[in-house]
Amino acid sequence: MGKILNYLWRGWLILLAFILTVILGIPVYILSFNKKHYKYAYKFIRIWSYGMFYGMGLRYEITNLSDQKIDKNQQYVIISNHTSIMDIMLTCILFPHHPLCFVGKKELVKIPIFGTIYKRICVMVDRGSARSRADVYRRCAEKMEEGNNIVIFPEGGVPDDTSIILDEFKDGAFTLSSKHHSPIAIHTFVGLKEIFPFDNSKGYPGKVKVYFNGILEPTDSPKELKLSSFETIKKTLTEQS
Repeated sequence: MGKILNYLWRGWLILLAFILTVILGIPVYILSFNKKHYKYAYKFIRIWSYGMFYGMGLRYEITNLSDQKIDKNQQYVIISNHTSIMDIMLTCILFPHHPLCFVGKKELVKIPIFGTIYKRICVMVDRGSARSRADVYRRCAEKMEEGNNIVIFPEGGVPDDTSIILDEFKDGAFTLSSKHHSPIAIHTFVGLKEIFPFDNSKGYPGKVKVYFNGILEPTDSPKELKLSSFETIKKTLTEQS
């Protein structure tokens, strides 16, 4: 799309987010105050995610690269590569039976409209603060005790250099898995970097390819989990992009 159309498209994003947040944000806001009711709030969050994702002309196709399946009765640490704000909506769509709590940068709260929902479903971290980073484990543990599943994008952000296929992984997701004996569910998203990048002058409606890479069982070695996860996602991106 041309730049003018791109900016109009992104303008529609703001309008769509405003409409959906007004309609769905109130029940999410109210229900999320009671920890026991978050599973009900999550239903509204998923409706919001569907509205945002499909309302922007996006769709997805999922391919299972593993003979494993997600167990709706199992609690997970969920990871994927991170290239777009739509990664959040897509992950919510993919997990209907697992109320999700994201670990994300506190800066995203500043995004108009989106930030209202974001701060209700996230453990926010100030990556410039060692104290904030260290406290993430405690807050994630509390969320898991409440029955939530933790979503972490292990790259820790989106690199400015768009030629980087997959940035170096941080330790958080894998330390959390080891400490709390939670399996890691791995997905790879292909196409969102081009379809809905953070650059507002680029992007277009289209189909995202989602690959379910399988589940890693927790071990006492976060480094091994991190290396295995990185190689798995990198291999999928290289072969499927």
